[in-house]
Amino acid sequence: MVCNRKTKTLVSTCVILSGMTNIVCLLYVGWVTNYIANVYVKVQEPIPEKQLEEDKGETLRIIERLDRLESVVNQHIQETPQKVEENAAESFTDSSLFAHWGQELSPENKRTALKKFQYYGYNAYLSERLSLDRPLPDLRPDGCRNITYPANLPQLSIVFIFVNEAPSVILRSIHSAINRTPADLLKEIILVDDCSNNEELKEKLKTSVEEMNIQRPGFIKIVRHAKQEGLIRSRVSGWRAATAPVVALFDAHVEFSEGWAEPVLARIKEDRTRIISPSFDNIKYDNFEIEEYPLSAQGFDWELWCRYLNPPKSWWYLRNSTAPIRSPALIGCFVVDRLYFEEIGLLDEGMEIYGGENVELGIRVWQCGGSVEVLPCSRIAHIERAHKPYTEDLTAHVRRNALRVAEVWMDEFKSHVYMAWNIPAEDSGVEIGDITERKALRKKLQCKTFRWYLVNVYPDMRMYTDIIAYGVLQNSLKSDLCLDQGPDTDNIPIMYICHGMTPQNVYITSNQQIHVGVLSPTIDDDDNKCLVDVNSKPKLIECSYAKAKRMKLYWQFTQGGSVQNRKSKRCLELLENAENEFGFQLVLQKCSSQHWTITNILRDP
Repeated sequence: MVCNRKTKTLVSTCVILSGMTNIVCLLYVGWVTNYIANVYVKVQEPIPEKQLEEDKGETLRIIERLDRLESVVNQHIQETPQKVEENAAESFTDSSLFAHWGQELSPENKRTALKKFQYYGYNAYLSERLSLDRPLPDLRPDGCRNITYPANLPQLSIVFIFVNEAPSVILRSIHSAINRTPADLLKEIILVDDCSNNEELKEKLKTSVEEMNIQRPGFIKIVRHAKQEGLIRSRVSGWRAATAPVVALFDAHVEFSEGWAEPVLARIKEDRTRIISPSFDNIKYDNFEIEEYPLSAQGFDWELWCRYLNPPKSWWYLRNSTAPIRSPALIGCFVVDRLYFEEIGLLDEGMEIYGGENVELGIRVWQCGGSVEVLPCSRIAHIERAHKPYTEDLTAHVRRNALRVAEVWMDEFKSHVYMAWNIPAEDSGVEIGDITERKALRKKLQCKTFRWYLVNVYPDMRMYTDIIAYGVLQNSLKSDLCLDQGPDTDNIPIMYICHGMTPQNVYITSNQQIHVGVLSPTIDDDDNKCLVDVNSKPKLIECSYAKAKRMKLYWQFTQGGSVQNRKSKRCLELLENAENEFGFQLVLQKCSSQHWTITNILRDP
């Protein structure tokens, strides 16, 4: 699960995986290397270059520096670890593994623990030393313990998906499921191995399963893929192998809390078109301690990265912390009626590897007559890895999958996904595969529109139907530089070498506002930042604040023309400045002959 948990008045902070936008915003800030070094890896110092011709050499050095920083940022986003040198003792202090654990270990044991950490993304060394039947704190709301459930609940199959998982973590997931699910409700456990290359997951795991199956033959089954299919198709493989009326699809690095199953099965028994997510707590990847997470709904941003949300106001008005939470989407692990899952179209197997399938399922279920809930009385602890084994290019897969969702389910709002990813809606260069069957499924199920979904299910999602142009904004005087939001804390736009990532996203609205940076997903998030003329200097200020204060935030722009403030009449231009890193400074001044162009024009003003 790769989702963000955001800070707001009703939900405390807990970032599961730093959002792409948060990290990319650091790209051009000098301390990004120190940030990454302190969190995950140590970045080597730049290698001095030979003196080249002044202008050409400076450009090459800038590009090399950008490439180097981008590789570091991408490594953080994709959570792919660097290899550890055998005798690199200093790497112990650089790794987050030892920030809160393992100080007493010998250098040899630290080296062993670090190797396992880099392979698995969590502390497998410690996991091997913990009991497979360890107790968990009961973090359910108090009222949950007093609820009684029907005696004739349906049985379920639990499916665990894994690739190159630590055997001890898989076995603890199995033990936890058996120990904390009533025996009469748990029909079987299915393990789906997505072509792991870890030898321990072959004969050793098979032997462990055979030993556990002695008392209940065939209770635990193993499905092995001959080639890596990715998490999405692995879940479908697990569903196909399941035989119980209800199927629970989980990662193989979870631990169940007492009483997790009964509330889920009761809600599905009451209405088979409900897809249920438990409430998740965190198993810290370094010390395996359980961290309680606040109750949340599950949603997504316009790039279709999943995220945790405040529960809707309607839930808070109930003043009942045990009540189901209506949720716009899913974060990945869920429980579903087995036959209904097939009727609704399973998961989109045209997606690749990982990412977006959970958002697509949530949208599809709502639009096609079902519902999604998060249950406070069903709690599961989940390891939030430091890095993932699925792929070295997670972002590319999420983008491709997001565009499939947009084209099939989002109607006129599909432009929002293209805008958020900063790619053209036509000839995007992203091959999304054949979506004919998915469109036919939507027609067969007679699903509602995406506008209906936004209005009735996800009303907190911001709509951007007023955007007429988006992309990177470039000046004719220096076309290799792009308008950039600059360091986030400064609120001063800059010109930076073009890289096309989030800090350089520019959105021009029909009412002549210019937004720079991330496209704010929901009304609970910080507002978009608008370009504003403040005392003849360009600033970035939250649009709602600038509008309320009647600041100079409206600009006249035509493709290939000037960017002129409507009130001050000053133009946004470049001024040569030898002290600036790229030789130019962004200023507001009397209009000259400078021209600006933006990548994508949706329609005329």
